[in-house]
Amino acid sequence: MTASHITTWLKEYPQIKSMFACVCDLNGTLRGKRVPRDQIEKVINEGLRMPLSIANVDIWGEDIENSELVFATGDADELCDFTGRTPAPILYTARPSALALFWMRRADGTPFEGDPRRALANVVDRYKAMGLTPVVSTELEFYLCDPDGGRPRAARSPVTGVRPHSDGILSLDELQQFDEFLDDVYDGCAAQGIPAEAATSENGAGQFEINMRHVDDPLRAADDAILFKRLVRGVARKHGYAATFMAKPYGDRSGSGFHIHFSLLDEHGVNVFDSGDEHGTPMLLHAVAGLLETMQQNTLTFAPHLNSYRRLMPGAHAPTSVAWGYENRTAAIRIPGGPCAARRIEHRVAGADANPYLVMSSVLGGALMGIRKQLLPADATVGDAYAQTHAQLPRDWATAIEAFDGGSHVPDIFSPQLQKMLVECKSQELNRFSRQVSDFEYQSCLEVV
Repeated sequence: MTASHITTWLKEYPQIKSMFACVCDLNGTLRGKRVPRDQIEKVINEGLRMPLSIANVDIWGEDIENSELVFATGDADELCDFTGRTPAPILYTARPSALALFWMRRADGTPFEGDPRRALANVVDRYKAMGLTPVVSTELEFYLCDPDGGRPRAARSPVTGVRPHSDGILSLDELQQFDEFLDDVYDGCAAQGIPAEAATSENGAGQFEINMRHVDDPLRAADDAILFKRLVRGVARKHGYAATFMAKPYGDRSGSGFHIHFSLLDEHGVNVFDSGDEHGTPMLLHAVAGLLETMQQNTLTFAPHLNSYRRLMPGAHAPTSVAWGYENRTAAIRIPGGPCAARRIEHRVAGADANPYLVMSSVLGGALMGIRKQLLPADATVGDAYAQTHAQLPRDWATAIEAFDGGSHVPDIFSPQLQKMLVECKSQELNRFSRQVSDFEYQSCLEVV
């Protein structure tokens, strides 16, 4: 978006009186500043200043202890540049505003390698150097629940007043009863340029999934996911609900995933995964092998929170092992059927709680490593992957942190700066969670052991 475009955009939205200028932190949370309308053009054209440490705060928004980005540098402001993505109008609030995405660089002009969006851009640039363009789509699941701030409960139907109490996979009734909410979500997506497609009622009570159209720009696809999550939460509040993208808000119901579908186009626009049959090309197999090779080390980017590992359990519609297969949803990597020209890879590990920029960096970066090294995977898994002998994903948060910290393949995808930041951030969060004693522990043990 150029200076003339932002002038035109402001004329299209005279009701917008302020804009949030935001960067994305490691947890996928947008952080930034609110600027008045008369400063929007200046900020878009000239950028603004914020400390680099804002990208490396924990889930509670607190600085990372002993971070070199805070005390060693005096927590100095550096530069945030507009990404070029048209500002997203926020029209579902009482007073309309907008949100613009920025990314960070140092005062000397070099990109800040700890910025998650920069990490994805670096991976995309490596594809461009090989004459390849990733085409990406996403599927995001979430739950609607009561906004009381305590334990989540399924939101009451606005039609019947009854809470959904059973798994309503592909339920038309749930879709119709919450259609006013879904209509506002789709209207918001249209206003913000988010390519939303089909909505479905998912396995859990009050759970929905909305798919995105394939786009040939992974950065835009990740931007879409970031904006979509914020939009859904905002529209939910408007309707008196809360929306959660936690990976496993209910221990006895399905978790919420963030599935990535991708193919690769060559310089002529040909899908290099298409062999003319259902098996795919050698390049598809190389990509699959790279994903399998890097999966355990990168699990922290797919499952970044303590709650994430409650989703990655056998038989829970989420993968637990390093496996792939054709049309096999029990495997971590699925090769969907359908027209040969649309042959693609589906990566099913990430939860909806993950940072889209880091997830796409891990997925596309792992595939690229396999392509470059011409790796080959083991035979495709047939049948129930849960019941077969495969290497396992990390079963807990601490193991995933350790695997990412010491992973030999992690530097092939992420900068040492980001690798160190994510390990420090997640270690701080783990330490704080480890000091909390749950009510269930007291109920189970207080007067028993």
